[in-house]
Amino acid sequence: MATLQGHTGTVYNVALSPDGQLLVSSGRSHATFASMVGGAVVVVLFGYAMSWIFAAVGLAVHEPEAAQAASFPVMAPLVFASGAFVPVDSLPDRLQTFDNHQPVSNAATAVRALMVGGSTFSSADVWHSLLWDLAILVVAVPLAARLYRRAV
Repeated sequence: MATLQGHTGTVYNVALSPDGQLLVSSGRSHATFASMVGGAVVVVLFGYAMSWIFAAVGLAVHEPEAAQAASFPVMAPLVFASGAFVPVDSLPDRLQTFDNHQPVSNAATAVRALMVGGSTFSSADVWHSLLWDLAILVVAVPLAARLYRRAV
């Protein structure tokens, strides 16, 4: 049995892909049940807010391939230049500045903090994520509604 990098205690859960490659493993979390539910709520709200952006993109272009092509330039920098996959401190200074002020990083940081147990609902990370969700919804919902009325 191989030691999983990053784990210092007992491994409780391991999710495997169909081809048997290790995807995710977890150890003990010190988060409360309410904190874990809060993390799930942050994920759902972020997904809901982002869905409105891509509803507007889909309504602005009329072909599925065009919608996918138009979405990639929006998502690629947000996801790949975020703290979702790597620690923000390991990024170059300019990317750190961008990373600290964008929605994907804020949501990932808030969820990570809530799920690990080092944060509460009053945490700045959680509030930043929720403010990003609100800002996205304030812009994207009316835009998507206007594009929908124009399309119908």
